[in-house]
Amino acid sequence: MTFTDLHRIYHQPFFDLLKQARAVHDEHWPENEVQLCTLLSIKTGGCSEDCGYCAQSARYSTGVQREQLMEKEQVMEKARAAKAGGSTRFCMGAAWKGVRGGTEKFDQVLGIVRDVSTLGMEVCVTLGELGADEARALREAGVTAYNHNIDTSPEHYPNVVTTHTFDDRLRTIRHAQDAGMSVCCGGILGLGETLEDRLRMLEVLSNFNPHPESVPINMLMPIKGTPMEENEQIDTFTMIRMIATARIAMPRAKVRLSAGRTAMSKEAQALCFFAGANSIFYGDKLLTAANPRANEDMALLRDLGLTAQEPNPQMEAPVIEHDRPLAPTACCL
Repeated sequence: MTFTDLHRIYHQPFFDLLKQARAVHDEHWPENEVQLCTLLSIKTGGCSEDCGYCAQSARYSTGVQREQLMEKEQVMEKARAAKAGGSTRFCMGAAWKGVRGGTEKFDQVLGIVRDVSTLGMEVCVTLGELGADEARALREAGVTAYNHNIDTSPEHYPNVVTTHTFDDRLRTIRHAQDAGMSVCCGGILGLGETLEDRLRMLEVLSNFNPHPESVPINMLMPIKGTPMEENEQIDTFTMIRMIATARIAMPRAKVRLSAGRTAMSKEAQALCFFAGANSIFYGDKLLTAANPRANEDMALLRDLGLTAQEPNPQMEAPVIEHDRPLAPTACCL
């Protein structure tokens, strides 16, 4: 989808936008289901990157303590609890710049993935940059989805991170897709970007071939000690408009209402679901940040007549459309 198309869609009168987004949602997701994803930090803090929003960067004093990679049985205990609580997908994040095959830490992660994949949930990881070989190894171990957000527009990205490039992000996403993994890829609102940057981000995502399997739309949770601790909070209507525009632009993707829900009322979240969100991070914690309590989320879903989507551990990755250019690569910019 082009920037011009997205600009026109986003700037419709609010209720016209919601009406269009809901029609697209109902056509492709008629079951009134929500994917419940649990996110666990399996290696916390001490990251060498300088992402300006992140509490886990070693460059900032945020109070987050550096921890080593969790032992496999610790992770399994959390995964079993997530499954018992109704989670569809178990996502494991590690605060690394990237991983390299043949190293002890990567072999440990592969072992954890193999065991978690026996529990019958979808398995997602976010480990930083991947090469082609590492992507294939993760897929063979049982990873169904790789999370790697592009965060913002390519133009604004250097204002957010300097230790890697936007093209580095695209390269990792391409490796994950080529290995047969689904891609979970979205962005963060509130990084000091303009509205044009937000729509440009959606333009890049909507031109992936194939589209991301899931698209997290995050609201920045300003962390004390990071360069973005004083950033202005995103308003609710901006969040809802972005959810709706993402739903229209990528009709078959799950659109995930992600970080920042603690700042949103139940009514605001309900409008996000109406606008096309059909996935949430579920559980009391998102890596190092707060999240609504699981019992609160279940009560909200019941009030809205929504049910938890069943897990699909054999999920096939979206298929490349051969009549469209292959993306993501730098050439799509």
